[in-house]
Amino acid sequence: MSAQEKAKAKAEQTKGKVKREAGRAVGNESKEAEGRAEQAKGDLRGAKEKAKDAFHD
Repeated sequence: MSAQEKAKAKAEQTKGKVKREAGRAVGNESKEAEGRAEQAKGDLRGAKEKAKDAFHD
């Protein structure tokens, strides 16, 4: 996994988690859903990079 892509994935996951928790804290379901989606996007990016690494080894 390239370091840059790994960092992007981790940043998306973290940003999504923060947004999700902030939405939950204030009762904003829309922000909570945005955060879950962003976190999932980061998870997918990380999984894609792991799959690429598996085929290149």
